[in-house]
Amino acid sequence: MKKVAFFSEIMIEDFDGAARTMFQLINRIDKNTHTYFFIYGRGPSQFRNFQSLRVPTLRMPINEDYCFAIPQLAKSKLDQALDAFAPDVIHIATPSLLGFYALNYAKRKKIPVISIYHTHFIAYIAYYLRHFNPLIKPTQNWMQGAMQRFYNQCQQVLVPTQGIMKELQQLGIEGDRLALWQRGIDSRLFHPDKRNPDYIRGISQNDKPNILFASRLVWEKNISTLIAIYKLLEHEGMPYNLIIAGDGAAKGDAMQQMPQAIFMGKLNHQELASLYASADAFVFTSTSETYGNVVIEAMASGLPCVIANGGGSACLVEHGQTGFKCTPNNAKEYLHFLKKVLSQASLREELISAGLAYVKPLDWGRLAQTYFAQVDSLSEASQPAFVWAAS
Repeated sequence: MKKVAFFSEIMIEDFDGAARTMFQLINRIDKNTHTYFFIYGRGPSQFRNFQSLRVPTLRMPINEDYCFAIPQLAKSKLDQALDAFAPDVIHIATPSLLGFYALNYAKRKKIPVISIYHTHFIAYIAYYLRHFNPLIKPTQNWMQGAMQRFYNQCQQVLVPTQGIMKELQQLGIEGDRLALWQRGIDSRLFHPDKRNPDYIRGISQNDKPNILFASRLVWEKNISTLIAIYKLLEHEGMPYNLIIAGDGAAKGDAMQQMPQAIFMGKLNHQELASLYASADAFVFTSTSETYGNVVIEAMASGLPCVIANGGGSACLVEHGQTGFKCTPNNAKEYLHFLKKVLSQASLREELISAGLAYVKPLDWGRLAQTYFAQVDSLSEASQPAFVWAAS
């Protein structure tokens, strides 16, 4: 029986893409072979029927959707609980205060560490500090140093795309600690058969083609370019519906600046699956993605994608074959390719077919098996084999 201590800031299943990825693994834990102890900030007082411990948190002032755990406020309790559990492996979701606490504990006890690279935080800094330009570069340098200290002390870091892997190496993360581990898709949930013209007509109240954007509505998702696309559509008399699924801190401003767009709010997976399959094109302007789950969900639903050529999601689209990639802030370029997708039926069918072929191998069951095999491999390796970087 392998024992894993799992550290995460948030334990809410549908909170964001990172949480959904974690829960694909959590929901597949075989309790006959693995015992997990969950330590987290935001979440239920007791996590299912697992051993769990919730740590005090503080809200992030720059993004009220998130909080961070303060392990120092429960250090004695944490140390005692971990000592009693005696983990074979430590899984750390994020290089946060909680993450560094877990890393230091692992180093003291000579316990191997695995992490999945969920969030490309360094890409968010320019958005968070967009009104404080002199702070951007120093903060990026500080973040780069923190990432080096954290990931270079993990024995295994699972990374979703080759593009992000290269970026991490350029930031000073040692390549032999990184392994490619893509994200999966529930192809029974996200499927072209969910297409329902009556459903989307009920939303739009017209028969115009529908462009869908799905994401958390936060400025680091490059919402400003989405607004610029809307302004171009408005100038042309809104020949298409722009439907926006998601919630977040930027929603209020976005609604004011895009009054004719259709805001759906946060949808559950069943609703989102129907919306993807029933729309006519998918637009995604974010350049801060580590992966871009929504792009894969759109492809699996038979929805052609026009996305930003930046961040991890850019690796998911082959330009002109499985979708189109645009200069990140060029609204005219997005609209050009959206019109192409919506006006050329044969091209649209080619993109749909190629997209479906791309996502077919992305099976969560296979990816979960790879993760648990990595956990087992780390737990069985001799402890002297682990090389710890200087902290």
